[in-house]
Amino acid sequence: MNNRLKKIFTVVVPVSAVLVSGMSWFVTRVPASPFDQTDPQEERATALVARGGYVARLADCVACHTAPGGTAYAGGLKMVTPMGAIFATNITPDRDTGIGTYTLADFDRALRSGVAKDGHRLYPAMPYPSYARISDDDVRALYAYFMHGVPVVHQENRKSTIPWPLNMRWPLALWNVTFARFGVYQPDASKDVQWNRGAYLVEGAGHCGACHTPRGLAFNEKGADSHSRTFVSGALIDGWFAPSLRNDPNTGLGRWSEDDVFHFLKTGRNTHAVVFGSMTEVFNNSTQFFTDDDLRAVAHYLKSLPTDGQRDTSSWHYEPTQTAALEPAGQQRIPGAQIYMAQCRFCHGVDGRGQGQWIPPLAGVASSLASDSSSAINITLNGSARIVANGIPDAYRMPSYRAQLSDKDIADVLTFIRSSWGNRGARVLVSDIQKLRDKTVPASSTPVILKTQ
Repeated sequence: MNNRLKKIFTVVVPVSAVLVSGMSWFVTRVPASPFDQTDPQEERATALVARGGYVARLADCVACHTAPGGTAYAGGLKMVTPMGAIFATNITPDRDTGIGTYTLADFDRALRSGVAKDGHRLYPAMPYPSYARISDDDVRALYAYFMHGVPVVHQENRKSTIPWPLNMRWPLALWNVTFARFGVYQPDASKDVQWNRGAYLVEGAGHCGACHTPRGLAFNEKGADSHSRTFVSGALIDGWFAPSLRNDPNTGLGRWSEDDVFHFLKTGRNTHAVVFGSMTEVFNNSTQFFTDDDLRAVAHYLKSLPTDGQRDTSSWHYEPTQTAALEPAGQQRIPGAQIYMAQCRFCHGVDGRGQGQWIPPLAGVASSLASDSSSAINITLNGSARIVANGIPDAYRMPSYRAQLSDKDIADVLTFIRSSWGNRGARVLVSDIQKLRDKTVPASSTPVILKTQ
C-alpha cells in the first residue's frame, strides 16, 4: 500500500466507524418520555380509568386493534400495505401477549413516538404521528384505562407478511425524522377555545388525517394540521376514497353547515350523507360517544378549513333534466339507466335525492363528484356494514351487488349515476370494477362493537 492510500485509509476508516456508530445509536436509541421517572405504582382511580375510556373512544383504538369476530383490543386485524400485510397487536393488559408489562413511560413511547417496549419501531399504520399531539394528562388516563379497565386477553400476535429486507424496522427512525412532527398540541392564541379543542381532536386523538390526507411516495401524510392545504383534503385508503373534510363545495363539506357535521358525527347520518365504508367503524365505536361539546368543536374546526379552488372549480347544482331519460324509452338509450331503475331507484329515488336522512342521495355527493370512483365501486360491490346507533342496528343498509351484477353492469350504472342530476364524476371502467372485485370482500353484517368502556 503506497503512502497516499495509507493516508486515505487512516482517515476514511475512523470516520466510517464514527458514522456507523452514530447511525447505530440514532436508530436504536429509546426516545425520552415525560413519564420516565414516574412512580411505577399505576394510578387506579376510578375517575382516571373512566377518563381513559373516553380518550380511547376519541382515539378509536378498538377499530384497528380488534379483528372481525374477535375480542376488543386483542389485535389480529389485517392491514394490507403495498409491501405486504401487517396485523394489529394485542393491547390488552395480558403480560405475555399484550402490554401488561408496559410502564407508563413504555406506553407513552409506543403511543406518541412509535417505539415498542423492546425498542422496535412501529409502522406508521399506528397513527403515532397524530397521537404525538395528545396531552400528558390524556396519555396518563389512557394508560390507566388499558391497565385497569380492559379485560386481559391471551392472544398471540401475528407476524407481518412483509418480506426481508423491506421488513427491517430501523429505517423507520429515519422516516420519523423526515416526516413526523412530534410534540404535544399547542393552542393557537389567535383562535377561540372551541376551535382549539376541535383542532386537538381532529389533528391529534381523532387522527382524521390518517385516512383523509393524501400520502406521498414514502406513505407520509402530506399535511399534518390546518396550516397545510393538503391536510384532510381527501385520500384513497383500503379501497375507499375518504373525501375531503375541507370546505370544498363538491368533494368536501362546503355545502354542509356546522349543524350538519355535528349530526353526521352524532347520529351517523344527515340529509347529505350516511356513514359507510371505514367511516362506519369510526361512527360505531367513536364519534357517537363524543360529548356534544367535543362534536361541536370538531364541526367548528372543520368548517374553518378553507377550500382549494383547484380541486372544485365550480359548485355543483342539481339538474333535473336527467329524470326524463329514465322513462322506458330513455332507459334503452342510456347504458346503466335500466339497471338504475331496476336496482337503485326504489331507495335512492328517480330524482337521485334519496329518502331524507335515512337513505342518502346520489345527486351531488362526494362519491358521485370525486374523480376517484373507488368508494362508489366498493359499496356497490360489497354493500355497507351495519350502523349501530345508541346500541340499535339500523334497518336500512346498502346490499352487496357483486353476485347480482356483472362488472359491465356496475360500470354502466355507476357511470350513469356519476353523470346524472348535475354530477360530473369521471366515467367508471370495467377494469376499475375488476381491480376492486379481486381485492375486496362483502361488508360484514355483524360489525365490531365495543360494549364495555
